[in-house]
Amino acid sequence: MRWRAEKEMMKRSGKHEAEGGEDILIDRFLKRLSFVAIAVASLTLLFLLLRTPDTCVPHHAPRKPHLRFPKSTCDFSSTRPHVPAEKRALRIQSTRLWTAKVLSFSLLFRDHLLPLLLSAASSNNYNHSRVLCVSAGAGHEVAALRRLGIDDVTGVEILESPPLVRRADPHNLPFFDGAFDLAFTARFDEALFPARFAAEMERVVRPGGACFLLVAESGEDEVRQVVELFRNSRLVGSSNVSLTGMRMTSVILRTRENSS
Repeated sequence: MRWRAEKEMMKRSGKHEAEGGEDILIDRFLKRLSFVAIAVASLTLLFLLLRTPDTCVPHHAPRKPHLRFPKSTCDFSSTRPHVPAEKRALRIQSTRLWTAKVLSFSLLFRDHLLPLLLSAASSNNYNHSRVLCVSAGAGHEVAALRRLGIDDVTGVEILESPPLVRRADPHNLPFFDGAFDLAFTARFDEALFPARFAAEMERVVRPGGACFLLVAESGEDEVRQVVELFRNSRLVGSSNVSLTGMRMTSVILRTRENSS
């Protein structure tokens, strides 16, 4: 019985050794296969880099320098024709979308902003009023105000859009205190720091001037929260309006005469 048990143990030991040897062979094969795959991929990538064509156009085609295949983003930008900002602006302003937006602003200003300027003007003429459009985007509101006959209109935005909009930070306006009769913005909802935004609008408006805001359609509680940010102004009124097909709420404030 003893020799049978020893024989059985020897068989099991040999079986485990055989299985261990197979695992080692499989592991070696997989490592070699991985090495070959990496080598093939590296050679293929190197071949593609060395054989990158200078142009996407067949050799027999007429020579057109503007169709050269750029090897990098720097190469691409250096071959692009330079278009002046004023020319790009004229292209935008010639579109139907631009005309529709300017018309929408014009109707809004005719009904809400012009009466406000007229009541604040020392005479019956608002044409010489000084108006600041904060976060003016591409300048639709600036164009609308000038179309209505207001000559002194300044538009500012983080990114300039000449000739209507100049570059300036709405949270740090580069103007003297009380430099304008009215400040307008249609993007107060997008302000990163609403309190700072509101303080700068108030600062550049003269005592007795006005701040005119457009915000997303709001109820009384939301309007009250907006008004609280303007610490040196009082609410004149708010109403729901439509601008380029969007329902919004206009908020009109008058800066206090004794503001500091």
